[in-house]
Order: sequence, then C-alpha cells, then structure tokens
Amino acid sequence: MIEFLLLDLDDTILDFHKAERIALSKTIRQFGVEPTEEVLNRYHQINKWHWEQLELGVMTREQVLVGRFAQLFKELGMEVDAAACMKGYERNLSVGHYFLPGAEEAVKRLHETHRLFLVSNGTATVQHSRLTSAGLYPYLEQVFISQEIGFNKPDKGFFDRCFERIPGFATEKALMVGDSLTSDIKGGINAGLKTVWVNPEHKPCGDIRPDHEIEGLCQLETLLEEL
Repeated sequence: MIEFLLLDLDDTILDFHKAERIALSKTIRQFGVEPTEEVLNRYHQINKWHWEQLELGVMTREQVLVGRFAQLFKELGMEVDAAACMKGYERNLSVGHYFLPGAEEAVKRLHETHRLFLVSNGTATVQHSRLTSAGLYPYLEQVFISQEIGFNKPDKGFFDRCFERIPGFATEKALMVGDSLTSDIKGGINAGLKTVWVNPEHKPCGDIRPDHEIEGLCQLETLLEEL
C-alpha cells in the first residue's frame, strides 16, 4: 500500500506556465520590452534549456537564473542588467498562485489518506511564497526545495536527503509524482521509487519510462485505489 506521496509543485499542482507568462510580461515591460507571444515563447524555450543544464549538473543555479535573461536580451539586441531583471521576475512570480484544474481539491483529499511531501527544484523564496499564497502548507508534512537541500532533482542525493528527514520512510511505500521526465521521473527512478508522470498533453516519454501516467492530479486518487 502506498503511504508516501512526493509531489512536484510546478505544472503538477500549480500552473507554472500561466504564472511564468504573467510574471515575465510584467517584468520585461519594466525593461522596455513588449511581451509578445514570440518573446514569451522564446523565453520559455530558453528557460527550459537552462533548467535542463542544472539537472545535468552543467550549470549552477545562479548561472541558470541570470543566464536565461542574459540570453533573451542578447537575442533581442538589448543591453540589460540580467541580474536586476531576474530579481524583478522573482518578485513578480512570488505574488499569487494558479491551481491546475482539480489539483487543489485533490491535494486536500489525498491529505486525508496519505502523507504528502513537496519536492521542488524552484527558487526557495519564490516557492515558499507561492505555497503560502496557495494555502498548501497545512496539507504537506514537509517541503523539500533543492536550493535548501543542497542537491537538485534528479540527483539521487536530493532524494536521499529527503528520505533521511521523513520518519518511517520506505521506498516501496512511496510514489514520486511530477510533470518533468528529466527531473521528477528520472529522479524518482534514480532513487528507487515508483513514478507517476503528470502528462496532460499525452507527450511521448522517450527513454525515461514512468511506471504510471495521469493527465492531472485529480486522477491520482483513482490510480492509488488500483495499486
């Protein structure tokens, strides 16, 4: 029987894509850039690539956080203080939250039957602010953020540190649930966990094979009943 649920936050519980676009639009306007669809989509691609470099251990967190804006403005042919832009973006991203459909209700129900833990690679101050805004802390036994843990998903060291802090933890009674194949699913596999991929768009999984697949967190309850 599954007892422990390790849940990712962004695009698993909260709609990060929406939050990102709103925060980015506010931020780049302050630096004289109109947030067109082309610019927003290009930033999303740049940002995704930078976080993948962090997961691979190629870049540091600081290089990711600042470098994504440095690259964007370089491509736009503008000289902008990328570090200042990053700080403005994080301030905007910290404000408010947007639940994915059915996710809030699912977390509340799952809390009644399972022990819930949040595992995130996001920036600590931003994630804590969003968790507070969303009112999620009462439903989470512990919150593990890579910046505070000292390792990033999918590094096994991240999960080992988490496991050490969970009383009575057993891998055979746990599930890793998240939307990222390279971070959540690969990380869960590295740590010896069964994995559940949140895949609303039915993307192919490629070489990283999750044990289970759902469209959204609202389907997790039904899956757990079958395990």
